[in-house]
Amino acid sequence: MAAEKKKTGKNRRDSHGVYERRESRGKGYADRKQEERTGAGRSAQKGRPAGSDGGQRRGQAGNRQAARPAERIARTGGAYRAEAGKGGKDFSQQREADRGEFLFGRNPVIEALRAGREIEKIYLAEGSVGSASVIRGLAKEQGVVIDVVPKVRLDLMVPGEKHQGVAAEIPAYHYSEMADIFARAEASGEPPLLVLLDEINDPHNLGAIIRTAECVGAHGVVIPKRRACGLTSTAAKSSAGAVENMPVVRVTNLSRTIEELQEQGIWVAACDMDGDVYYDAPLDGAVAIVIGNEGRGISRNVREKCDLVCSIPMKGRINSLNASNAAAIVLYEIRRRREGARA
Repeated sequence: MAAEKKKTGKNRRDSHGVYERRESRGKGYADRKQEERTGAGRSAQKGRPAGSDGGQRRGQAGNRQAARPAERIARTGGAYRAEAGKGGKDFSQQREADRGEFLFGRNPVIEALRAGREIEKIYLAEGSVGSASVIRGLAKEQGVVIDVVPKVRLDLMVPGEKHQGVAAEIPAYHYSEMADIFARAEASGEPPLLVLLDEINDPHNLGAIIRTAECVGAHGVVIPKRRACGLTSTAAKSSAGAVENMPVVRVTNLSRTIEELQEQGIWVAACDMDGDVYYDAPLDGAVAIVIGNEGRGISRNVREKCDLVCSIPMKGRINSLNASNAAAIVLYEIRRRREGARA
């Protein structure tokens, strides 16, 4: 009976083509445990001396190599990784989901603290100096807990990003309402200035545009819910903290939003090719600038809803600008006019 069972096991391994490879690399952990229970190993059954351990040593070495990654994880934030893996989710998938819950980079974290944003905990890399003292001071004032961790744990929290040794665990970003934009414009004493983004997909572009909008004194940024980047931690990092001070509204239908703005007396200008040169375009008063997708530009439906199209002259061989650069050029032209009107 035992011989028949052994033959079945051997045939099963042969059918998968692994029997010889396993034999050549020595015994693994399960084989050694079986020897301890039965008192006889497969090497003895095949006529080899029971004390022969050449293959067994190779098996032990292989087991030590396999154990090393787990040991490294345990030393460098394994608790986080083990917790992330609960519920049957793959860690890489969980890590992608977690990225939206961390604000990273020193300036964004400092701005979040100064703006009074709700922060659950701040993770600070061991040995952090310089502006890290500002983070410690602001966190102490607001009663935010700081957890000093190895730098590699921050690498796991926000993989592939330049976190500068700090990450803040925050609730999901809350989008503003259109009423918040108009309230901000009324408080500034200026006509509303909005930036509408038509399917911007790069979070770095989104963050850079929000940063520029905040610097020129715009009153809000509007983005669509579908086929566009949202307020991720990468976008927040690229905004250098401006996302904490700039209302960002997320709408279902950008074309419908344009119609609603026009009903309130706001001129909507598409920044695209084949239009009036931006410094000659009527961009005074209440105005909203539309910036299109990085590759396709402004969609046809959105462009048809706009009151006018303004373009940026191109004198080189390349006939387009980065979306955030184009937004900066047009927005600062509007700021120049508003400052001139004041004078």
